[in-house]
Amino acid sequence: MKGKIVKGIAGFYYVHDGHSRVYECKAKGIFRNQNKKPLVGDDVLFAVLDEAAGEGSIAEILSRRNELIRPAVSNVDQAVILFSVCSPAPNFNLLDRFLISMERQNLPAVICFNKCDLADDSLLRQYQEIYGNSGRPLLFISVYRRQGIKELWELLSEKTTVLAGPSGVGKSSLLNLLRPETGMKTGAVSEKIQRGRHTTRHSELFCLGPDTFLMDTPGFTSLHVETDCEELKDYFPEFLEASKNCRFQDCVHVGETDCGVKEALKAGGIHPVRYENYRQIYQEIRDRKRY
Repeated sequence: MKGKIVKGIAGFYYVHDGHSRVYECKAKGIFRNQNKKPLVGDDVLFAVLDEAAGEGSIAEILSRRNELIRPAVSNVDQAVILFSVCSPAPNFNLLDRFLISMERQNLPAVICFNKCDLADDSLLRQYQEIYGNSGRPLLFISVYRRQGIKELWELLSEKTTVLAGPSGVGKSSLLNLLRPETGMKTGAVSEKIQRGRHTTRHSELFCLGPDTFLMDTPGFTSLHVETDCEELKDYFPEFLEASKNCRFQDCVHVGETDCGVKEALKAGGIHPVRYENYRQIYQEIRDRKRY
C-alpha cells in the first residue's frame, strides 16, 4: 500500500493510508544500511502486518520532492509562519529569521498574525507597513473569533504546509480549529515572561482533507541563520529595487556610502524594523565568520 508518514517517535513511524487510517510501522533494516532515515512527510510503500492492530512495515521510501533540515520533514509545499499580534508581542527579528530559513530551503512562506481580536486597527496597520513589501503573502487571523480562517483555508488546500513559529502564538489552537478531532494540547502564555509553554514535542502531519496536510512543529525561541554576509541581502526582497541606486555593485548596505537601500530607508521606502533586523543578522554572521 502507498501512504504518507505523519509522525515518527522512537523508531516507530505512523503512516496515513490516504483515506482515514493510520498504521504503526517499523522501517526495514535496509534503510539503515543505506544511511537513509524515514522522515515525516515521506511518501512510502508499506505492508500491513496486522490489520486489526493497525501494524505494518515500511518497504520503500519513495522519491522526495524536497527535504527540510529544521523542521526535519520532506515533500513540503509551503510554510505558514505564525506569530501573534500581542500576548506575546511578536519578535520581528525571529520572524525574519524564519523567513530567511524557509527561503534558503526554497520553501514559499506565508506570514500570518494571530490574535488580531486583541489589537486595534493602528497596530495591524503597523504590521502591514513592516511586512507589506516583504514579498510574502500577509494574513491577519483570529482563531478565537474565527476571522480570516476562510482565506487561510484557501492557501492550505491540496498542499502540505509546515506551521512554524514561537510558542504561545496559537499554533495548536489553530490546528484544533481546522481539525477539531486532533485534540492538540494548548498552553497558556506565561504572565511573567509573556511566552507560551511548549506544548508540541515533535513534528506531526495532520490530514485536513484530500491531499491537504498541516504540520505542527515545536515552538522556536531562537533560530540560527546559515548564510553568507554577501547573500543575506537577497532574502530581503524590498532591497532589490533600491539597490540599483547603490554606488558599488557589491554593496551590502551596511557601512558603504552612496547606498540606495539606506537612501530608501531614509525616504520611508524600506521599513526601519526590517532594515535593523537585516543589520543585526548581518553583524552576527560577520562576527561568527571571524572566529
